[in-house]
Amino acid sequence: MSTCAPSSSPCPGLCPLCGQANACAQATGSPTDGPCWCANLTFSPDLLARVPEAQQGVSCICEACARASG
Repeated sequence: MSTCAPSSSPCPGLCPLCGQANACAQATGSPTDGPCWCANLTFSPDLLARVPEAQQGVSCICEACARASG
């Protein structure tokens, strides 16, 4: 669940592609016993190009979108 209020600003806790929670350990500040779920995935240039410019480097893609892309 994201703690961001509805606005036009990018929310680090929501996927910029589908709007669902991205479960990013860095965005949520959640303590982890290891690296974030995304640490061992490769994000294709095509997938990254789908992220709106205002959300690049701000919001992480969720696992479902990352896995669906390839």
